[in-house]
Amino acid sequence: MWTADEIAQLCYEHYGSRLPKKGKPEPNHEWTLLAAVVKIQFPPDQGCDTHDEPVQVTKEVVSMGTGTKCIGQSKMRKSGDILNDSHAEVIARRSFQRYLLHQLQLAATLKEDSIFVPGTQKGLWKLRPDLIFVFFSSHTPCGDASIIPMLEFEDQPCCPVIRDWANNSSVEASSNLESPGYERKCEDLGSPVTKKVRLEPGTAAKEVTNGAAHRHSLGKQEGDPVSPGINSCNLTVEELAAVTRIAPDSAKVIDVYRTGAKCVPGEAGDSGKPGAAFHQVGLLRVKPGRGDRTRSMSCSDKMARWNVLGCQGALLMHFLEEPIYLSAVVIGKCPYSQEAMQRALIGRCQNLSALPKGFGVQELKILQSDLLFEQSRCAVQAKWADSPGRLVPCGAAISWSAVPEQPLDVTAGGFPQGTTKKTVGSLQARSQISKVELFRSFQKLLNRIARDKWPDSLRVQKLDTYQEYKEAASSYQEAWSTLRKQAFGTWIRNPPDYHQFK
Repeated sequence: MWTADEIAQLCYEHYGSRLPKKGKPEPNHEWTLLAAVVKIQFPPDQGCDTHDEPVQVTKEVVSMGTGTKCIGQSKMRKSGDILNDSHAEVIARRSFQRYLLHQLQLAATLKEDSIFVPGTQKGLWKLRPDLIFVFFSSHTPCGDASIIPMLEFEDQPCCPVIRDWANNSSVEASSNLESPGYERKCEDLGSPVTKKVRLEPGTAAKEVTNGAAHRHSLGKQEGDPVSPGINSCNLTVEELAAVTRIAPDSAKVIDVYRTGAKCVPGEAGDSGKPGAAFHQVGLLRVKPGRGDRTRSMSCSDKMARWNVLGCQGALLMHFLEEPIYLSAVVIGKCPYSQEAMQRALIGRCQNLSALPKGFGVQELKILQSDLLFEQSRCAVQAKWADSPGRLVPCGAAISWSAVPEQPLDVTAGGFPQGTTKKTVGSLQARSQISKVELFRSFQKLLNRIARDKWPDSLRVQKLDTYQEYKEAASSYQEAWSTLRKQAFGTWIRNPPDYHQFK
């Protein structure tokens, strides 16, 4: 029906053919991250329950994002016209929201076929039963999903520690994707030698589902946690038990890949001890900044939230009978742990109770592809190993949505590329996926629907600001409150005055 490699290949082809040169990495010099949402349509008489039955399906990329940066809190704006977080996963999800808004407009105006069909309640819509959405990312999400055990096979010869890791005395500094010190060599992807941090190719499963297997790919990639200098460290009985469920008998944990995302205030914090005990797993984390702290939660945390609240956000929930959930997540070739992905995206929320009707922790399928993104850090390093100069993350982010008007959006520093200080605050200095522009698209949708056909949540009171519209989505807000109380109590929330724009 569909495989992880098919999803990855479709996204890589879309990136190459549909995204412009503007905003992509400079050859030999830059790398980037890639994420996308893929719509999968099943034949009308077939169910959507499994991905591996021999059924012919139609696959289509409906949103895509690239990017590696986020802004510091001092650059945030109360007008909603800047992108705080431009990591690829976040850009892809915001682009997906733009696609959903367009599809709701098609459904409400009855102009064309839409992914939505009428719900059972007045003014509400639901996803067609023959559709699912799959999320693709070229790398593991930053944060908890990137804290991956480094395994050593006792019968494998020990290879030298890569020089850049050994010379880097500050693992914390180098763990920032934007840090100049975050330099490390990628071994030849075709090399038959298996290093300490890699499983033998024969032990890797090509596709895995929840808890079924633990897979490491042969290459390292951007966004993945930093590999520290190798220090042996024995795990506790509990920690070892967690790893031995997913590792061959001959393997032992010698360390962990490290993430640059910092624990949020109020969390227990990392021990910082050498070896496998360096990080505490399962914690909420915030993306690092260069001097100026960010207020952007890690992609692991955001994706875990989407798996409970849906990808549509609060505004679109006004028009939906139930949230729009992802059915699967596919990760490209990079350092990878099924256990870490399962824990980060599902496990931390699995004991939630008393969620509103329609909301729940999803049984998300988590798979990995064997295909490497050609403009990932590792691929670029391997291809241009002898090129002069330093490899840096691409400063631009690209948003693409399957919408008819202005599907592309290229930004840098949170604003459309080319924005100057003089133009900041003007209409042309707004990204199509900024909060204020998505809110404007939402208001256009409202204006195209007769008021007597609005859902009850929008008719019971007069709403004005972005914050008021979000708060009026009562079921979504109740689910979000439950998630915070029971699992994500230390989540960093922006003050309400950042959401008062109209």
